[in-house]
Amino acid sequence: MPEFGSIPVPATQTGTPQPKTGGTLEPATVPAAVAAPPSEVRKYLREQSSGAAIDSTFAGLMVVCALSVIFIVLLIVFVLVANSKLSIHAFGWKFFGSSNWDPVNGSFGALPFIYGTVVSSMLALVIAVPLSIAVAIFVLDICPLPLRGPIAFLTELLAAIPSVVYGLWAVFVLVPIVRDQLGPWLVKTLGWTGFFAEPNFGVGILTASLILAVMIFPVICSISRDVMRAVPSSQREAALALGATRWEMIRMSVLRNARIGIVGAVILGLGRALGETMAVTMVIGNHPDITKNLLNPAHTLASVIANEFSEATGDLYLSALIEIGLALFLVTIVVNAIARLLVWAVTRNSARATA
Repeated sequence: MPEFGSIPVPATQTGTPQPKTGGTLEPATVPAAVAAPPSEVRKYLREQSSGAAIDSTFAGLMVVCALSVIFIVLLIVFVLVANSKLSIHAFGWKFFGSSNWDPVNGSFGALPFIYGTVVSSMLALVIAVPLSIAVAIFVLDICPLPLRGPIAFLTELLAAIPSVVYGLWAVFVLVPIVRDQLGPWLVKTLGWTGFFAEPNFGVGILTASLILAVMIFPVICSISRDVMRAVPSSQREAALALGATRWEMIRMSVLRNARIGIVGAVILGLGRALGETMAVTMVIGNHPDITKNLLNPAHTLASVIANEFSEATGDLYLSALIEIGLALFLVTIVVNAIARLLVWAVTRNSARATA
């Protein structure tokens, strides 16, 4: 093997091109690189049995933790189905499509509770999402620096308030406002739509949606703010350098890059709204009815369980309430599946735009 200085060079790299039979020259083939032998340190670590045992134990522990999530979900489903068999056998799928809830005559249907849960949660999202995104944008890009810390702290503090405190605040503050000021104004202004009509007692779907919006606002706002903060500053600077206004910079550079994370924040907020119990129970009116009027009392899946579980007499009544819990579980799964599809659609469109 010839040498170049003190570094040995393979002959195939220093040799002259070899002529082929036809008289043309072809460069010599360079052999593939040979993997270096393991070092003494690596050999020593491989020979130690304690390291292998720790690695295998750690891997097994992680597998057990991952499988425990699946086990817990399956256990919840099993318990709900096993304890609601009586109601399932008595009513079948009609339980989810019937609006009759009569414990005295033994007739049960979950449709009014599903309706109240979905409508109040969606209306809460309609109220909370624009406000949350607006506050997140203000704190990041518009708010003076001395005020950013206090506003962010107060926003996160709202998420730590117990739901029963929200419920008490709604009973003494929000219900009178809806009954005496907001409700009459909505009836006068938008009564022609049929969504706001008398009677107005202050408790109902609208009041429950308002308190839910207040409760999910800090969740959506905090996560959206963190997602927007992760957008590189170069994106903002590039948009401003091209002559964009502040609103155009926020719309094209910040919101567009952070939309997937914002959708995830909305999903988390929706999850809390669907399962909220105490605050909603205190202000929704607790009446199993399907109504277009948002000022009328209603019921949710969580509120009916909280109200009637301790008073349930008879196996069929108790089984129906447990099936209500199963319905809440199924509604949560369906809503999260739809949200996941939405995230997938946004991600796919973003990938296509990038390509």
